[in-house]
Amino acid sequence: MTEPLFESFTLRSLTVPNRFVMSPMTREHSPHGVPGDDVAAYYARRAAGGVGLILTEGTGIDHPYAVDTDWIPVMHGEAAVAGWRRVTNAVHAVGGKIVPQLWHQGVLYGASARARRDHPGLRPSGLWGTPGVFSSPAEYVQRAVPPTSPMTESQIADVIAAYARSARHAMDAGFDGIAIHGAHGYLIDTFFWSDTNRRTDRYGGNALARARFGGEVVQAIRAAIGDAPPILFRFSQHKQQDYRARFAETPDELGIMLGVLADAGVDLFDASSRRFDSAVFEGSDLTLSGWARKLTGKPSMTVGGVGLNNLLQDTLKNRGETQAIDNLDRVLQLFERGMFDLVAVGRALLNDPSWTQKARSGAAFHPYDSASLERLI
Repeated sequence: MTEPLFESFTLRSLTVPNRFVMSPMTREHSPHGVPGDDVAAYYARRAAGGVGLILTEGTGIDHPYAVDTDWIPVMHGEAAVAGWRRVTNAVHAVGGKIVPQLWHQGVLYGASARARRDHPGLRPSGLWGTPGVFSSPAEYVQRAVPPTSPMTESQIADVIAAYARSARHAMDAGFDGIAIHGAHGYLIDTFFWSDTNRRTDRYGGNALARARFGGEVVQAIRAAIGDAPPILFRFSQHKQQDYRARFAETPDELGIMLGVLADAGVDLFDASSRRFDSAVFEGSDLTLSGWARKLTGKPSMTVGGVGLNNLLQDTLKNRGETQAIDNLDRVLQLFERGMFDLVAVGRALLNDPSWTQKARSGAAFHPYDSASLERLI
């Protein structure tokens, strides 16, 4: 039944053998921002296990406040680029494809457990976001909520240039394309989100203006890497500041913002949902990936709970037992309805490097082990 999900897929210069993608997941196993041999082996195991494409963990761009710990990998500096070259060589040696996810934490700089607290993070309007349903420690939220200074246009230009430099470094390291993290309340997402972007210049106002920063990031990356490599862009409705928040209130608003990104050079939209089969707008059963595909005409990718019985936050907060399940019949049903082109798999692939092979053969999936969240299995 899963054979349609094992057809090849081409995006510009990138061709992958099947529709399964390793979702980007923060690991914090790169001392001083440099991925080592253990990181290379970790990704190579997933490539050897049959996943069609690997998206790396979020990787800091060439900006001093992009990421907030020395254990998150970065995409700048000779040592880090050399480390990533070892990663791409290891993945390519077993026939895999790999794309880095470029990341700037923005307002969420300082949120992780072992984060530096030397800066409040860059904020479009100096606002963290109105707290709603969140999973961060209350102490952190209380510390982060007071307003700070809005980003200046000079700071905006510096960040855009940093994305372009890191994209070029990624090409030099042998990657097969570029992915951009524009979701979950991080920097790019806070320009989209009307609650955190209350600017009155050309970067704020209506949906078209709020999408300008993201569009300029994409344009700068496209100019830096050329026409051949694909650009993937992750977006989400929910934010870490409030899981009930919305990227767009209506399909029309969503179409405007995604249209800016598509025109700028995005080739595929990575629609991050808490559950891959959730509808997003009243009166329609289209998923977020389905709307992205419909509104832009571009390919899309779904993510959220593939292979497992519960949400990520349930696993992190020990709410109920996380179990490996086979929900590929539902994945296939939505795929054949044209809801998405690729399927991102997160925790299930952390738990079992050979998950993709089992999905194809029908073999039993490994029981879920929460230790996979901490260790490079």
